[in-house]
Amino acid sequence: MSLNLLKVRLFWRALRAKSERLKAYYLAQKAILATNVMEAPLLAIDLEMTGLDAQFDQILSIGIVPIENGRLILSKAEHKLVKIEGSVGQSAAIHGILDHHLDGAVSPEVAMAWFADKCHGQILVAHHSPLDLAFLQKGLSVHFHQTVKLMAIDTLGLEKRRLMRQHEVLKEGALRLGASRERYGLPVYAAHNALIDAIACGELLLAQISAIGQGDKVSVAEVLS
Repeated sequence: MSLNLLKVRLFWRALRAKSERLKAYYLAQKAILATNVMEAPLLAIDLEMTGLDAQFDQILSIGIVPIENGRLILSKAEHKLVKIEGSVGQSAAIHGILDHHLDGAVSPEVAMAWFADKCHGQILVAHHSPLDLAFLQKGLSVHFHQTVKLMAIDTLGLEKRRLMRQHEVLKEGALRLGASRERYGLPVYAAHNALIDAIACGELLLAQISAIGQGDKVSVAEVLS
């Protein structure tokens, strides 16, 4: 995406921010845009939810792992379970989180305050980022009492563009996290755990940037969705 366009967007978001914390978040992102992506402060994330509709479904868990200077910092990886209204229902068949697992979970308010703190000064990384960002934007908008817009490097989007440039036929499931990792020879991890998937996403991004062959010349702006 155009560096200048991104800078203008973030400038206006900062200008309209009612919270000084939110304003600082946008300005910190603006300062990172031209940075080499392999040197930029990144935060790989993943969510587990009760469903796929951010308007009606709820966040169950959030996994994060920082990426510093092209390395995943596993010692700083974190995972939060989040309380919900009602039951996890049939979604448990996907993520394995049962109602009793949430007995010690944090409230959505605490989860959003924690996430806002962790993502400050970081560029988010997610696989199929529009889905995760929709849920996070909803929660953070409540936290900051105004609409919040997030940006992320989308590893699914990067992989789709790479395969299309190679004129690959995109078969069903070809862009899933596990299938994308397989093309880079990355190990198989158990899916649908927010922390494991965040780590898997972070590893995939590093492999994708390395495969570009010009990792030291790729800026954050160039790979942002």
